[in-house]
Amino acid sequence: MANRATIKDVAYEAGVSVTTVDRAINGRATVRPETLRKIAEAARRVGYHGMGTFRDRLNQTIPELKLGFVLLKPTQEFYRNFAHEIEEAVAARSDVHAKAIVRFSSSQSPAEFADILTELGQTCDAIAGSAVNDQKLDRIVQDLKDKNVPVFSLLNDFAQGIRKNYVGLNNMKVGRLAAWLITRTVHKPGKLAIFVGGNRWHGHDLREVGFRSFVREAAPGFSVLDTLVNLETRQLTYEATLDLLDRHPDLKGIYVAGGGMEGAIAALRERHAEPQVALIVNELTAESRAALVDGYAIMAIATPLPELCRDLVDMMIAASGQADDGVSGQYFLDPLLHLPEIV
Repeated sequence: MANRATIKDVAYEAGVSVTTVDRAINGRATVRPETLRKIAEAARRVGYHGMGTFRDRLNQTIPELKLGFVLLKPTQEFYRNFAHEIEEAVAARSDVHAKAIVRFSSSQSPAEFADILTELGQTCDAIAGSAVNDQKLDRIVQDLKDKNVPVFSLLNDFAQGIRKNYVGLNNMKVGRLAAWLITRTVHKPGKLAIFVGGNRWHGHDLREVGFRSFVREAAPGFSVLDTLVNLETRQLTYEATLDLLDRHPDLKGIYVAGGGMEGAIAALRERHAEPQVALIVNELTAESRAALVDGYAIMAIATPLPELCRDLVDMMIAASGQADDGVSGQYFLDPLLHLPEIV
């Protein structure tokens, strides 16, 4: 019969003293949670027969947290991927017993966002969400802040000055990046079009400002048409793109600053057997990847979701149960740039 692993084996594997392991088993003195986790993992590796004791003690020392998340339409691939990465980031944490509660808003209605935030605020220790800018939401976030429930804005910076942190891309720079690529790859100047989700998305406003400012400063041969609102829907974007192509035969480029890119892709494929208009979209999905491969899109500007979710969960856990320090900040991540040759 093979020799059983001993306390000495566990201590050696964990890099701690035998006395520390003994304390961890018998509870004779306090052992820090991180040390207890190290010992528990070492016990698992060497096959120590009493590792259930470590698990029990570890479970007693780890705090329990509920983290709430508000995302948009669950039918969109990007937000389904977002929810998956959130759950992965929460599940990866061993220092807390955390549960991710993800809710989806089916519309852009401030009332629906307010209802979801209020519901989550009743049970969650911290909340993060992508929502529109509206005074009603400012009041909700202030109420949550007063109850010591920190709120983080995702992708779109709502409740500015009240929320704990904005986490996402620098939207002004994203807009300038889109304009830079279109104006540098289209050899004959002409008209450019830009779609935004609606006037309640501050992030889209910033992307539009960045896009227009770059064209005005660095590409005066191009002109930007009046901004089109697509409510982040495929159908509106599809119909508006066909109309653009009919009314502006010198249209050279389109930037979809929010959702609805599928409609623009479909319209360009339907109207042109070969790509003729430079299209830039947000996020890499099955449809945007296919458009890049076929040449109907020249770039997809994507959010690094795994990194964002890991960092976001770190911030939410750190802020949970802590008195508000009065600091309201911004946390920018670098976008992922997907081009036709590297998708």
